[in-house]
Amino acid sequence: MSRVNPTPAQRQFDEGRLLNVLVAPIVSEKATMVGEKSNAVTFKVLQDATKPEIKAAVELLFKVEVKGVSVANIKGKTKRFGRSVGRRDNVRKAYVTLKPGQELNLVSEAA
Repeated sequence: MSRVNPTPAQRQFDEGRLLNVLVAPIVSEKATMVGEKSNAVTFKVLQDATKPEIKAAVELLFKVEVKGVSVANIKGKTKRFGRSVGRRDNVRKAYVTLKPGQELNLVSEAA
């Protein structure tokens, strides 16, 4: 698979790693409000993913231009299951802001 002109962000990272950086899109009320307000998309990403990696992964997978990436680390809540105490996993969220005119549609249109 030969690319005509890979961006500098795509050249410096391993493509196999970039395919695994984005774990899942986050679809919630807050993510939708942020998306409408600032043209941003929210993803759950790997714990050790860096901002440049996230940017390169989104540009590679969705063929859009990224303006910026903000990251939030969310601690997992402690939950009880009867007598035993468990803990949810920590989550790393990435708010990916797209450049004006760019759009990312996560909903499949084959319904």
